[in-house]
Amino acid sequence: MPTALSRVLRALLAPIQLVLHCGRASHEPAMDEVVRQSISIVEQSKKGAVPWEFDEPYDQPYFRWIDEKWQATKAGIENHDWRPVEKLAVLAWNIDFMIPFDHSRMIAAIRHLEKLVSEEDDLPTIIFLNECLQNDLKTITSDDWVRSRFHVTDMDAEYWQSGFYGTTTLIDKRLIVKSCFRVHFAKTRMERDGLFVDIEVEAQKPVRLCNTHLESLALEPPFRPPQLAVCAKQLHSENVHGAVLAGDLNAIQDFDKTLHADNDLKDAYLELGGDEDDPDGHTWGQQAATVQRERFGTTRMDKVLFCGKVECQTFERFGMDVQIEDEKEREQLLQLGFDKPWITDHLGVKAIFVIDTE
Repeated sequence: MPTALSRVLRALLAPIQLVLHCGRASHEPAMDEVVRQSISIVEQSKKGAVPWEFDEPYDQPYFRWIDEKWQATKAGIENHDWRPVEKLAVLAWNIDFMIPFDHSRMIAAIRHLEKLVSEEDDLPTIIFLNECLQNDLKTITSDDWVRSRFHVTDMDAEYWQSGFYGTTTLIDKRLIVKSCFRVHFAKTRMERDGLFVDIEVEAQKPVRLCNTHLESLALEPPFRPPQLAVCAKQLHSENVHGAVLAGDLNAIQDFDKTLHADNDLKDAYLELGGDEDDPDGHTWGQQAATVQRERFGTTRMDKVLFCGKVECQTFERFGMDVQIEDEKEREQLLQLGFDKPWITDHLGVKAIFVIDTE
C-alpha cells in the first residue's frame, strides 16, 4: 500500500513539474487539477457505515507503550508519575500528505519535535499532528523517542472518517488522560473532525485539548464556521476547567479572521500582541511549491485558540527549513517544484499555557 500510495501522490504532483517548464501562464489550471484529484482520492477512501453520529462525541481508546508493545487503554487510568500540572506546552504541525517520501519526512519531523521538546524537558507536552497517513502512524509508533515519552491516540485509521488520512495526538506520559474522543463533522467534504483529550489538573474539572484540521479551500457554503462551532461547543462545556484548540484551521478568507471571536475563543497569537496581517505570523506558503507560493502568497493558516481558566504565556512558530536528508529524495522533491526539499508546506505553532487552578 505505501508504494502504491507514493505512486499516486507523485502522479498528483507531476503537473507542478510540468508547470515549471511551461511557464507561469499555465500553472493555475495545473494546480487546480492537483487539488481536484486530491479531493477525489479522499472522497474515494471515505468509509461507508460508521459507528459514530456526526457532530457528537465518540469515545476512543488511547495507546500506552507497556511491556514492549502498544496497549489500548480506556481513559481514566491512574498515573503514578503524575504531578500537579501548572503549565503545559501544546504543539501543532501539519505534515503535508500530498508530498511523497512520507516516511523520511515524518522521521525528520519527529527528530525536530524531539529537539524542541528536549529544550524544555520538564514541561508536559501535547503534540497535535495533521494530515497523517496510515503509514505515518506506523512511523510515529515505531519511534523509540515517541515510545519513551508519549502515549498516542491512534495506531491505524479505525477512528478516522477517512481511510486515507487524519489527525493524531501525542500525549506526555506524565499526564493523566481523563477522556479521549472524536467529533466527526457532519459538514465536510474532506472527512475532517475534532480529536479531544481531557487531562487531569489540580482543579476539579479537566483541561480539554482539541486537535483539529478544518476544511480546506473556499467552498460555498463555507464549512469552517460550522466545524469550529462544533468544536467550540465541546471547549465551552460546563464540565471543563479550561480548553485549548490548535491545528491547521485553513484560515484563507476574511470570515476566518473573526471565527475565534465568533465562538468566544481567544487567539494565542493575537492575545500576545501579534498582528493579523503581519507576514511574520504566517504559517503556510514559505515552504510551498514555488507555483503555489507565487499564486497564493503566505497565510496564517495554523492557529492556537483557547478559553476558560488557562492563560497563554508564550507563542511561536517552528519547523522553518526542516528538510529530508536522503540525497535522491531531496533531488526528486526539487524536481517537483520546491525551492528546497522541505518536509511540509506548513510551519508548526507552539504555545505554552499556565493553568489557573484557583
